[in-house]
Amino acid sequence: MLQQQIADTAGAVAVIAEEAMRPEAVSTVTELSVWDLTMRGGLIMIPLAILSIISIYIFVERYIVIFKAGREDTSFMKRIKEYIHDGEVESARNLCARTDTPYARLISKGISRIGRPMQDVLVTIENTGNMEIARLEKGLPWLATTAAGGPMIGFLGTVIGMVNAFYNLASAGTSANIAVLADGIYAALVTTVAGLIVGIIALFAYNFLVARINKVMNSLEAKTMEFMDLLNEPA
Repeated sequence: MLQQQIADTAGAVAVIAEEAMRPEAVSTVTELSVWDLTMRGGLIMIPLAILSIISIYIFVERYIVIFKAGREDTSFMKRIKEYIHDGEVESARNLCARTDTPYARLISKGISRIGRPMQDVLVTIENTGNMEIARLEKGLPWLATTAAGGPMIGFLGTVIGMVNAFYNLASAGTSANIAVLADGIYAALVTTVAGLIVGIIALFAYNFLVARINKVMNSLEAKTMEFMDLLNEPA
């Protein structure tokens, strides 16, 4: 009898498989566009969209500013050295004004303190450098906040979506089916994905800009030491 049951089960499985392979039995899968998925996310997608737009703007704007700040004139310090040795302090200041870069403003501030104790000159340059770095870092806290807050907003949308799904399920009573849960599950999954995407992009953008700023900072330190060595050279 056991063998007969196994044979009957195998036959039933074969029949089901044959029916499923028929063209008329294959269900048509509707492709879902990115826009449709976004609309499924509900109101939570609005703050995520705002965060993403602002983050992209900050990244592009800061990248341009930092890129300009990182450009170096290889002959700048050589010309400054020549002007200082020749006593042409005003020409050195004019060169700094024309160059208009963070390191040029540092050197210009140092030139304005020539004749004072070396420690005073160094402190003045360091303070100017700190202000230049702070100017370059403008907007970066927003990227850091988006990197941390984007996924949290997405998780909030997940919770809201699941609450709606179970509320609809409870309201449907005995007529509940998978379609009742669909909208809530869509919102839950879509907002999670969107929040993670926004957070990940903001995190990579933040770390990229920080690395570029650190490179500029190292350049400013090198220019500072070169200028201080210039002042310490014997006349």
